[in-house]
Amino acid sequence: MSLKPLALFVKHDGASSRASVTCQYKCGNACFHEVPNDSKNEYFGDIVAAMSRRRVLQGGAAVVLAVGAGSVLAACGDDATTNTASETGTGTGTGFTAVAPNKEDAVVIPEGYEQGVVIRWGDPVLKDAPNFDFANQTAAAQAKQFGFNNDFAALLPVPGRDNEFLLVVNHEYTTEPFMFAGYNADAPTREQFEIALAAHGLSVVGVKGESGSGKLAPVIGEYNRRITGTTEFKLTGPAAGSEFLKTSADPSGTKVLGTLNNCSGGVTPWGTVLSGEENFNQYFAGVLADPTAQARGKRYGLGHPGAGQGEMPRRWETFDKRFDVAQEPNESNRFGYVVEVDPWDPSSTPIKHTAMGRFKHEAANIYVTEDGTVVAYSGDDERFDYMYKFVSSKKIEKGDTAAARKANMTILDQGTLYVAKLTGDHPDQIDGTGKVPSDKGFTGKGQWIPLLETGADGKGKSLFDGMTAEEVAVFTRLAGDKVGATKMDRPEDFEANPTTGKVYVALTNNKNRGDEGKAGVDEANPRKQNKNGQVLELVDDHKGTAFTWSLLLVCGDPKEADTYFAGFDKTKVSPISCPDNLAFDPHGNLWISTDGNALKSNDGLFSVALDGDKRGETKQFLTVPIGAETCGPIITKDRVLVCVQHPGEVDGASADKPASHWPDGGASQPRPSVVAVWKKGGEIGV
Repeated sequence: MSLKPLALFVKHDGASSRASVTCQYKCGNACFHEVPNDSKNEYFGDIVAAMSRRRVLQGGAAVVLAVGAGSVLAACGDDATTNTASETGTGTGTGFTAVAPNKEDAVVIPEGYEQGVVIRWGDPVLKDAPNFDFANQTAAAQAKQFGFNNDFAALLPVPGRDNEFLLVVNHEYTTEPFMFAGYNADAPTREQFEIALAAHGLSVVGVKGESGSGKLAPVIGEYNRRITGTTEFKLTGPAAGSEFLKTSADPSGTKVLGTLNNCSGGVTPWGTVLSGEENFNQYFAGVLADPTAQARGKRYGLGHPGAGQGEMPRRWETFDKRFDVAQEPNESNRFGYVVEVDPWDPSSTPIKHTAMGRFKHEAANIYVTEDGTVVAYSGDDERFDYMYKFVSSKKIEKGDTAAARKANMTILDQGTLYVAKLTGDHPDQIDGTGKVPSDKGFTGKGQWIPLLETGADGKGKSLFDGMTAEEVAVFTRLAGDKVGATKMDRPEDFEANPTTGKVYVALTNNKNRGDEGKAGVDEANPRKQNKNGQVLELVDDHKGTAFTWSLLLVCGDPKEADTYFAGFDKTKVSPISCPDNLAFDPHGNLWISTDGNALKSNDGLFSVALDGDKRGETKQFLTVPIGAETCGPIITKDRVLVCVQHPGEVDGASADKPASHWPDGGASQPRPSVVAVWKKGGEIGV
């Protein structure tokens, strides 16, 4: 079918509170296009399988580093409800007054808490960086300043330095109409293109805490670094050097300039940071000439109308031919991987791991089993796409020696990549309304289907017929199609509970679930035209192939019948919509940030109790400003950190007509920022 170009500012259809300009620049209007997955996989309710439950491996090896909470890790139409959670929670770590839904242009936090901006777009990261000047930006300055649209965040203690940390943040995408006054999407300048490239990637910046509070302030130190859209990366694994990755600029197929659309991420036990390249397709214009390449590209969202047609407004191909697939058909194949960065060595070359597959990675988060096996979970953030895990064949080497770190840096290049297939326990009771099965829960079993095995020599082996190892590594979505993986409702962040080993998955939404010609409802995705999303809980045999699952939350307005909070009293929970990023606090509670709240209130951060009679109690801890998304939560006993992404991005707004003046107030332009929140004289939630 032909795709109708979209105007720059159009009204959503009620499935999400995201502004259309956000959808254009963040994901290339993914929800307005035909679903890339048109495979004829079996529907969940039609699959019959006999799989025994396997006990989860309890007491997995403790991890060395944490994203805040001690874990190794680190889109949507009803009137906002006035229902709020119980005023004071009794569960440890959730004892705060819930914040009510609102539309304020501020970060709204509980009573008794304080907040402070840690770092903003344009703030200096390197010692010779100039102060930010919105009206006089340059690419040279941006390459030394904090990037745009911060998403994932990791907070790593600096050994031997009290209350000092490395803050590692990725920068998902740029929204040029909000970066430049008078921006012309039909005729951007070369300087604007180069500024945008420099505003992508990651920032590593030292931060120091303030005694007696949770406040953090940037420090210009020896570890500080900017990684941008032009930084050199090394490709590793079975696709490195393959014909699919060779370009005119890199005939070796082993080196890539830059990383794009870095969404969530994770921290490894050996001290590196992982980041997922997500909606990379929307940076590339043009049409692939080869029919086979066209079909493969279509599965990844390539081949939509070109730049300047309301679909891909950056026009980067005007300035660099690598963004024109007609001229460089393999360049887009060099994005869509899990990226690994060593924040402790500013001179190191970051890595793209092809053994972990290529798709729209939301993140890659790690769990370590008792015997030292490293398991990395990752979701493919697209409607009707899949859940994956990578299981290392190499065991982790303990200790903080240089030799151990060097050995561990290759763990994610050796092992087996799997995709998930799920079945439900109550197929006859799933009717698309979200009605809870008669025994009060959505439950089922699952199987991890092996796709690709990579050896110590970096060579791969396809584990099914019909695709080579290189094809599986580069066109992983097609491999998932061929083995009949289960189509999910936008699987985003995975997080493994470091205490129990249970794995949690944020399924953000899927407005096309159950539509004609699309996959129907199933027990893990139980609602038609799902606008509010759900959270899945897995009990996984981490290094094996079997798991059981249940739905922890079916999100939305708790007053509505199609919501579920693990059986908890729905009159005592906060409304929650479109779960995105996940984290754990030191007490074992799950925390959820949202993106695209469909309940007509600002996005926020929520705590969820997982055990005892409070299981399912969901409480809103904070909300972010108008037009913003809540990202990258870190929860420690001393502070909560969130990345406030795209503040002020509402329909009709721009740099010439700002809808927000957060965080600086007055007549200032809105700036994506990292914010710290802390309790006056106490611990978070206690």
